Amino acid sequence: MNAPAALAGALTERGYTAFTPVQSAVLEDDARGADLLVSAQTGSGKTVAFGLALADTLLGDADTFAKAGAPMALCVAPTRELALQVKRELEWLYAKTGARTASCVGGMDMRQERRTLDFGAHIVVGTPGRLRDHIERGSLDLSDIKAVVLDEADEMLDLGFREDLEFILDAAPSERRTLMFSATVPRTIANMAKRYQRDALRISTIAENEQHLDIEYRALTVAPNDRENAIINVLRYYDASSAMVFCSTRVTVTHLASRFANRGFAVVALSGELTQSARTHALQAMRDGRAKVCIATDVAARGIDLPNLDLVIHADLPNNGATLLHRSGRTGRAGRKGVCALVVPHTRRRMAERLLQTANVTADWAKPPSAQDILDRDRERMFSSAVLQDEPNEDELAFAQELLGRYSPTRIAAAFYRLHAAAQPAPEELIDTPAPGEREKKQRRDFTGGQWFKINTGRKHGAEPRWLLPMLCRHGHITKNEIGAIKVLDTRTLFEISADASERFFDAIQHNGTGEKSLIVTRDGGPGDRDDALDAPAKPRKSYKPKATYDPLEQEPVTEPDTPPRTEGRPWQDKGKPKFAKGGKPKFDKPKYEKRKPAKADNTDGGEPRATDDKPKAKTKFKPKGKPGFKSAPFKGKTANSGSRPLKRKTRD
Repeated sequence: MNAPAALAGALTERGYTAFTPVQSAVLEDDARGADLLVSAQTGSGKTVAFGLALADTLLGDADTFAKAGAPMALCVAPTRELALQVKRELEWLYAKTGARTASCVGGMDMRQERRTLDFGAHIVVGTPGRLRDHIERGSLDLSDIKAVVLDEADEMLDLGFREDLEFILDAAPSERRTLMFSATVPRTIANMAKRYQRDALRISTIAENEQHLDIEYRALTVAPNDRENAIINVLRYYDASSAMVFCSTRVTVTHLASRFANRGFAVVALSGELTQSARTHALQAMRDGRAKVCIATDVAARGIDLPNLDLVIHADLPNNGATLLHRSGRTGRAGRKGVCALVVPHTRRRMAERLLQTANVTADWAKPPSAQDILDRDRERMFSSAVLQDEPNEDELAFAQELLGRYSPTRIAAAFYRLHAAAQPAPEELIDTPAPGEREKKQRRDFTGGQWFKINTGRKHGAEPRWLLPMLCRHGHITKNEIGAIKVLDTRTLFEISADASERFFDAIQHNGTGEKSLIVTRDGGPGDRDDALDAPAKPRKSYKPKATYDPLEQEPVTEPDTPPRTEGRPWQDKGKPKFAKGGKPKFDKPKYEKRKPAKADNTDGGEPRATDDKPKAKTKFKPKGKPGFKSAPFKGKTANSGSRPLKRKTRD
């Protein structure tokens, strides 16, 4: 199918001679004016595809747009970088139509965006959060929207933009077109398509579930503490004009960017902690060629298109197969070839195999390039360099004759090689690891003739082999199999290094240090040397004797006298003592008091006998208080003569 006439000229100037499968699919007759649900490989030209799909809806039969007012199309992207990239793609695609394109992304000046929208725009591109802010504030009018495009829709849902997307789609007119473009179509995307699309046309490229043929996958097994050196060697070996290194955390991005810059690489960092201006400048430096290596988190894995990106390195393994595909898709775009290298610690090989199987990717397992491999590759590049292949001009030939008159050809060639080598970072010596497909054999090395070393930290400082061992391996450039016994004493720690690795270890420690200024490694004579008795643990205490306790003041067992047998008695009585010591107070019996007889009745007045204290007083019956003359029993709810219920007490409203 041919492209719309208004866009054909821009495509020709851009060098388009044929469309990709997804671009051809959106130009079919049955896709005109219909809602689309499109899934295709990364780098297959989805941005140009939905730009072509929008042309009929926005322009109709016209070749140019009318004066800009309220926007006619809205494109939503998950990240700032992708939104700005989409804006650039649509600008050159619609350059001859007079289209005005505006962007609304987080991190940019919202007042400037509001002024741009007030002037009018035909197409608005933005991120979900910022677009919702403009809609709620009234600065973005969606009443004239004819089409809404969701680019990388699955990523927006993964990032938690579901609520924002639903708000935007509900605010747009119901008779609009809705185009969803994504690398994959999970269940969440299918459910959203059913809700917001009308009879959507499903478009899927043939190679959706097949491995990207333009990307060469390589899995490189390294020692766990040798990952950074392996990445340096991979960058040196391929010498790509543009490379991207993916990490899992921002801290790792900052660390690798600092180290690679110190090694002489032209490097930039890209992570979420940077401002939008810094991230824009980093990507622009990669596009201009001022930087060759971009170290980034997964924020840059979606949709970012860098020209001539030939190499992608996974410094940290991705969490799932989808992330692996999106990271790797930064290379091998639009027909270009690329290499994707996974740096896999040999302890995580099985995890990497499951990851590749989930992503339906087949990788070639190998070891990372060694220093000699890099030097051989440098010589090959020198022999095929255009500097040597091109014929010299007259001025260059005259200077060459002058050089030959002063120096021999051998010295001139050696100087040329030194200049070429000085312009490149030096390769790293890597720790030998088991060959791919072979498990590391856990066998004890022969430490006969090994060298003992000492580090000035011990049990009192919290020294433990679990953190000493990785530190020694990392800074001493050895493996754990080359470390023998580790003896943690009170104030120092002794450890043994195999005879063939002791000198290499000591030279590396002297050069690199231990990573801590206070920790120093020196040679030692072993556990039997000098004052090891001072550092030896204390002797065990003596066993307790029967009926003895340990007095910490005297440091000797102290025996208590035998305890007399327990006598029967009350708990508070002293056991083992006589009730009355000799010469004590005599025991008196308690006096017995007889009950008083009641007093005789006083019958002088003819009355009842007078009550005495010994005679209990008569109990007085309860007499209810009430009105005078009330002789009935107290009220109990019902009277004896009436069957009516008691009156309820009225409460105040």
